[in-house]
Amino acid sequence: MSWRTFDFALWTAVLVLGAAAAASAQSPDEQRLVDLTNEARAQGGLKPVVWDVQLAAAARGHALLMARQEAISHRYPGEADLATRAGEAGAKFSMIAENIAMGTSPGQIHGAWMVSPAHHDNLMNANVNRIGVSIIPARGALFAVVDFSEGVDIMTLTQVESVVGKAIAAKGLSLVSDASGARKYCSLAEGQPSAGLGLNARFLMRWQAPDIAKLPPELEQALAGGQYKQAAVGACASHDVGGGSGAAFTAYRVGVLLY
Repeated sequence: MSWRTFDFALWTAVLVLGAAAAASAQSPDEQRLVDLTNEARAQGGLKPVVWDVQLAAAARGHALLMARQEAISHRYPGEADLATRAGEAGAKFSMIAENIAMGTSPGQIHGAWMVSPAHHDNLMNANVNRIGVSIIPARGALFAVVDFSEGVDIMTLTQVESVVGKAIAAKGLSLVSDASGARKYCSLAEGQPSAGLGLNARFLMRWQAPDIAKLPPELEQALAGGQYKQAAVGACASHDVGGGSGAAFTAYRVGVLLY
């Protein structure tokens, strides 16, 4: 069956069911690529990357496709992009990159990547902290996929509110117990007025980011002024601000009201 008639939706559904279980166990070749990656990063003064089961599941699905097609490509016609594939596998990340190859051994593949500027940059990215590897032997070759990401911790909305609330309380403000207004404000679409919510806050702000422990400069400035004594913090579902595949990137959305 050629890629022109291949049902990628059906194939992806089958892969998702089996890839996650397979990704939890690394083959010797896959472990070797991880070791070579971390050896190179250590020599460059970078922190090691750690195995991510969800990234590995996404990598395995794509590696199986490469082996089936007998050719390497970052994306086949009808296939989802990298960020969407990783997101569907359950990975949480603020950035993601991918190296692919068809080679004879993990050492040969790693060596080729190290002399290729684009592949080298992915492997040696200082922001990367997680890795998922899949190597599929087929037709006398190794089809390899390595997904790198800057991982994001998985938090509930309650945990998000707690993290932001603690950061604001550390500035000397007290937190109000009723966060319903802040949550409603958080959920508003961009450009939608907040007047109808009946909020009496003197300062309103909402933002979306993968690291919500770091307060935005505008909010930091408002808190430093000393004119506000209380705050309400509300978290809500993140909005797709990236258009299409941007929804796969993990970010948390927060609304803050200052009184």
